[in-house]
Amino acid sequence: MTKALPIVVGVDGSEPSLRAVDWAADEAALRGLPLRLVYASLWERYEGTSIADDVAKPDEQVLAEDVVDTAARRARRRHPDLDVSVDVLPEEPEYALVRESRSASVLVTGTRGRSGLAEALLGSVSLIVAGHAQCPMIVVRGNHDNQARTGTHGRVVVGVGEKPAGSAAVRFAFDEARRRGVPVDVVRAWRWPAHETTDHPLMSGEPARLHEQQAVEALETALQDVPADVESHRRVVEGHTRTVLVDASRDADLLIVGARRRPGHYGLQLGRVAHGVLHHSACPVVIVPEHA
Repeated sequence: MTKALPIVVGVDGSEPSLRAVDWAADEAALRGLPLRLVYASLWERYEGTSIADDVAKPDEQVLAEDVVDTAARRARRRHPDLDVSVDVLPEEPEYALVRESRSASVLVTGTRGRSGLAEALLGSVSLIVAGHAQCPMIVVRGNHDNQARTGTHGRVVVGVGEKPAGSAAVRFAFDEARRRGVPVDVVRAWRWPAHETTDHPLMSGEPARLHEQQAVEALETALQDVPADVESHRRVVEGHTRTVLVDASRDADLLIVGARRRPGHYGLQLGRVAHGVLHHSACPVVIVPEHA
């Protein structure tokens, strides 16, 4: 029997990471999956030969073990029957979490770690991991109630991108909506470029109509194979995609977008829309890899 892949959450003792633990515990309970708590840090680089007297371990390792044990107790208080495991890894957190994503069903992080100055922008670790994770990644941000199970607004939003056919982000959105018993808002933004001519016969007299119709067709394509048992609402909105999705996040419990993964490309594979919503969304964001 194949072992179920866990929900993995990166923890560091900060308040954002503890909120991520709450969310991840709920997500694991929703899915009936184990929860894995990971602390990663290259403490040897900073500790040198300093040893905690009572346990003969580097001070940072002692702190790390306390952080994951505290997070595990928090998760078990929230869901007493949850299968929770912990690990402390002596390596850079972004590398550790990207590797963890290869054997996780979902990866969860907070917005900023202990070194963060504010929660308005995304921390560098979460941003790097979001650009390379091989599984869906949830970044817990925004003004919410720390719950994956029963959200405040009772809906999830998914943005439809340039290649809507077979979208992994759309599939993820419908699966999450079914688990929560809420509808999905499927959103496609469109714009009429100011420099575009009106030579096209469909644009004479009403030049924006063609672009709006293309957005409608993209939604139709994205929704061809979605399950019929989940309520959905289709929305085409004029404007920049990032702005449209950030606006939609203000009364959503979850915002879901796709990010293309290109084999052999080692740079940040995120895209401007995903990058923008990670920084500015009012609710937790899911980045779903769209493999070519």
